[in-house]
Amino acid sequence: MIVAIDGPAASGKSTVARGIAKRLGFDYLDTGAMYRALTWKVLKEKVDITSEKAIASLARSTSIEFEKDGDVDHKRVFVDGKDVSKEIRSPKISGAVSTVSKTPTVRRVMVKQQRTFARRRKVVVEGRDTGSVVFPEAEVKIYLTASPQERARRRHKEFLQKGHRVSMNALEREIVSRDQTDSTRGNSPLHRAPDAHLVDTTGRKVGQVVEEIISKYIEGG
Repeated sequence: MIVAIDGPAASGKSTVARGIAKRLGFDYLDTGAMYRALTWKVLKEKVDITSEKAIASLARSTSIEFEKDGDVDHKRVFVDGKDVSKEIRSPKISGAVSTVSKTPTVRRVMVKQQRTFARRRKVVVEGRDTGSVVFPEAEVKIYLTASPQERARRRHKEFLQKGHRVSMNALEREIVSRDQTDSTRGNSPLHRAPDAHLVDTTGRKVGQVVEEIISKYIEGG
């Protein structure tokens, strides 16, 4: 069984997906972390961030793996054997990941890896096109959303906890800009699949959202 959760940046996808996976005993795949990991390597190797061919070639030769870190709902991310879990959540990576992930060839390479991961598993997958493109056959599809102000507040708190000082206004502008980039790109744009259930997380606790999705859309069938 595949539960696909999509939505814009900072809408709560990762936290909610991990919560659902933990409750149901499913595996969890953060597709956004995969693109962040690739972006980390692109910047590290000083690859031309505008070169689709160069980035796709790098993606094919890059090993991205996940490893459980104590708690069953949390995984560390490794690129070619190096733990980059903290590095990929930095403002620098957040500002570049849309550019790296938007090209068709790069996405085809990454989608192939994502489908391989999910094969013959019970899994909760989250990203921006998991229900519409990567796993259109998913039994349950959820589209999470939240106001730009709420999403900026969450991202600001996350950065502060990790020691990054960033302006709240700058984060909101970046989020709105990223929404525009992700929703208007020609390949696999961010959008709600026709059969995805819309869930607004603005002002709501994670546990409430997790319980709603499980009771209404998974166990409630």
